[in-house]
Amino acid sequence: MDGLRDAVLAGLDVLGVFVLVYFLAINTSYLVLIGIAAAEFSRYLRRQPYQGHDETYTSPLTPPVSILVPAYNEELSIVGAVQAMLALRYPRFEVVVIVDGSTDRTLDRLVDAFDLVETQRVIPDEIPTRATVRAVYAARSGGWPLTVVHKNNGGRADALNTAINVARHPLLCMVDADSLLDPDALLAVAKPFADDPLRVVATGGVVRVVNGCSAIAGRITEIRTPKAWLPRVQIAEYLRAFLLGRTGWSRIGGLLVISGAFGLFRRDVVVDVGGLDPDCIGEDAELVVRLHRRLREVGRDYRIVFVGEPVSWTEVPGTVPVLGRQRRRWHRGLVEILLKHGRMMGNPRYGRIGTLALPYYLLFEAVAPIIELAGIVLVPLGLALGVVEPVFALQLLLVAYGYAILVTLTAITVEEFTFRRYHRWQDLLVIMLAATAENFGFRQLTAWWRVRGAWQALRRTKSDWGVMTRTGF
Repeated sequence: MDGLRDAVLAGLDVLGVFVLVYFLAINTSYLVLIGIAAAEFSRYLRRQPYQGHDETYTSPLTPPVSILVPAYNEELSIVGAVQAMLALRYPRFEVVVIVDGSTDRTLDRLVDAFDLVETQRVIPDEIPTRATVRAVYAARSGGWPLTVVHKNNGGRADALNTAINVARHPLLCMVDADSLLDPDALLAVAKPFADDPLRVVATGGVVRVVNGCSAIAGRITEIRTPKAWLPRVQIAEYLRAFLLGRTGWSRIGGLLVISGAFGLFRRDVVVDVGGLDPDCIGEDAELVVRLHRRLREVGRDYRIVFVGEPVSWTEVPGTVPVLGRQRRRWHRGLVEILLKHGRMMGNPRYGRIGTLALPYYLLFEAVAPIIELAGIVLVPLGLALGVVEPVFALQLLLVAYGYAILVTLTAITVEEFTFRRYHRWQDLLVIMLAATAENFGFRQLTAWWRVRGAWQALRRTKSDWGVMTRTGF
């Protein structure tokens, strides 16, 4: 028995050291990505006077865009979102809204707000779809460049595939129905296509939290932090992960994720790979990984770029149950992607995607919540058994949480110095306090949800749209 006890105690000691080294590595990797992003932002500030939006707007070479908006039970936000899209400063574009079997008044609100009439338009089937189209609506002659498709419910990926078939233009902008775009957002995210038309196949833009902000007619009029702490914490989280992390990955050629809330793609390339996968929960990220895979396999020179300037504003969950469903879906999607494209892992044929990005997402994203929860259980157990010294436990706490707070505060500082979105010092103070609060309760709860999402992916549990309760803009 003494031998078994000694082995267990030694195992706990080794696991404690492993958890310490793991969190040191993961937080250092975040800091490195922030450093790369900071250098990219410095270049952005130097180029800002010459960003060329006016030239892009007036140039005959600027490619036309189809904005694709899948919508399921979005009656509170859909009209404001479409108004913002129709008011974008861009030379030529159309908006295609897919009402995916909504059970609320999403379709009625669109028809009433934009004076739509039913048409007899035939939709091609370049990409296979599953759910039946019930009706196609368009604005009256000389009206909005807006098409609304009413179809049976088939899920977000199927809705987007239908929208791709409807789209008339060579670039596809995929936007969530609860999103508001800045007026020049489309110009900025389309500029890489105009600058490098042969190589750029996809670009992604920044997603920010709209909760707490004021909006009129689909336009953000005042940027403020929300009153509730749950959305406040997500602001800090978005700034770190969505902006600085993706900017860093884009710079080193390892961008794997373009958010479904705002991404621009070449239509021909998306059609060539078969559109979005309706059987994958994280269909947006899976599409990006599949593009990398296909283009690498055929030997094509290409670029997938994240643009730090354009902004899409989205409503984040305001309640714990809704947030839990969202995070389970996100992590399940990640695990499904890693399983589906496992042959790319560590394979030099796929460049930095195979040798750097995918292993990183496996070790520091997919596995992270398991190790974090294990540390939460094992370290107190080790303290109780006398295996873990209090000094070591304090070191682990500082590395896992103190270092993480430092990383997030650095990200907020770099981002705000570059873009200066929040003009009141009270808002910045709130975000920094939220960045600290994130690590005590929110982070552990998120880790639990992510573990459940991974388990659902491994069990192949059926999922759906993942409906979120909206408050509207």
